[in-house]
Amino acid sequence: MDLFEKPVKSGMVAIVGPPNAGKSTLMNHLLGQKISIVTAKPQTTRNRIVGIVNDADYQVVFLDTPGLHKSREPMNVEMVKVAMESLTEVDLVLFLVDVSLPLPEKVQREKAAEHAEYLQRIKCPAIMVLNKIDLIDRKKVLPFIDSYAKLYPFHAVIPVSALGGDGLDSLFAEILTLLPMGPRYFPEDIPTDASERFLCAEIVREKVFLLTGQEIPYSTAVLIESYKEDDIKKLVTIHAAIVLEKQSQKGIVIGKGGKKLKSIGIAARKDIEALIGEKVLLKLWVKVKKNWSQDERFLKELGY
Repeated sequence: MDLFEKPVKSGMVAIVGPPNAGKSTLMNHLLGQKISIVTAKPQTTRNRIVGIVNDADYQVVFLDTPGLHKSREPMNVEMVKVAMESLTEVDLVLFLVDVSLPLPEKVQREKAAEHAEYLQRIKCPAIMVLNKIDLIDRKKVLPFIDSYAKLYPFHAVIPVSALGGDGLDSLFAEILTLLPMGPRYFPEDIPTDASERFLCAEIVREKVFLLTGQEIPYSTAVLIESYKEDDIKKLVTIHAAIVLEKQSQKGIVIGKGGKKLKSIGIAARKDIEALIGEKVLLKLWVKVKKNWSQDERFLKELGY
């Protein structure tokens, strides 16, 4: 029997939780490579990103989801909808929270009630993952475990540092115990089902997040308008548009003499080359589409 047909430990694992809890960092670390973009700003992830861990005895398909939060903005509503749907479509849920946030008691109660509302949607086993334990006194971990254990009958509550790697071996071992035997969902040689065009757009968007001010990132979308491979020259030429909501934002992204846009392009090109293993010619320009994040038709075009 072909290895692809042999039953192995396999399943879909959704990584969910509030914004900026470290979901993308966790998935990237579990995969051993960067698939999801990461910034210090909340709500960086807008789509459900698939990351696949392959082994002779298992295939774990992780779903990195947008942060769960209350919002009336059309784009944010769609983001939360994607995350909520993931709770009912998988074999296992990792509910990730940031234990380093110094929240007042009232806010903690409100957050606990909000989290409990999300958790009621889960239809499969769940693990509570307490992230960023490297940033707090370890004595504070037990009260966190106790308080979150009251919200939902978690199979386990595991403290980790997604960035540093602490606790991830224990987490992965626990994941494997909960997954069923079954077929592989994907070929063994791919780390994600996302297209290179999508990943390139995400990389450009990440660099906009990292290199511009507080307002700009949330008004940014990236469209790959052309992606051409030249096998003879061993070169990939990518034309990408950075789409903003306001004319006043255009100068900020372009920068004086085009310096900011150039910096975004240089940083993005470096990561794209590492991703696809080819030389890249990346051409960026900036467009304005007024209030695009309110435009449901445009959001669908972007895949949100």
